[in-house]
Formats: sequence, structure tokens, C-alpha cells
Amino acid sequence: MPPPSQLSIATSTLNRLVKEEASYHKELEQQQASIAKLEQGGGDENAEYVLRQERKAVEETKAIFPQLKQKIQDSLAKLEQQLEQDKGPGDQSTPEQITKAKEAVAAALTAIREIS
Repeated sequence: MPPPSQLSIATSTLNRLVKEEASYHKELEQQQASIAKLEQGGGDENAEYVLRQERKAVEETKAIFPQLKQKIQDSLAKLEQQLEQDKGPGDQSTPEQITKAKEAVAAALTAIREIS
């Protein structure tokens, strides 16, 4: 089995970052739902502490997005550069790899819009 091409490595990296971004959005939604539930229910003496901790977790999750956006943008630029290089002579990428790369680019652009 031949080693993966630079195009497939760049594509995999970008796909992983996009999945990570989606995971953080899902986590943020769950945390916000938990806060809403705590704010409505709150009867025990521990509720205030738990609510503070949940709010802190939400802020930490939100703080990840700018860094993640930058990583996605960097990876996207690298993949686009790799796509441009593979258009030249000596192209070693298969049409399937190019299609996957273009799909990853589209997913990354969507993720960047969601973060903004």
C-alpha cells in the first residue's frame, strides 16, 4: 500500500478540524441547555455552584472557537495550495482524492461561517 499523498493528508486534517468544530458546537448547545434547566429548577443548595461551573464551561468552550477558526483557515489554505500544485504536470492525485478535497473545502467554508 503506497503512503498517503500530501493531498489526502491535507484533506484528512481539514475534515478532522471541521468535525472537531461541529463537536464543540454540539457541546455548547448541551451546556446551554443544562444551564437553562438549572436556572428553572434550582432548589437545592448546590444548584448555585453547579450553575457557576456550567457557565464557566460555556465560556471555556466559546474561547476555543477563535483558535479553531484559525486552524481551519490555515488548513484550508494548505489544502487549496495542494490542490493548485496537483493541477500541474506530474499530477499524482486520483479524481476521487480531488473530489474529497473539494468536499472538505466546502465543509470548511461552511464551518468558518458558523464560527463567525
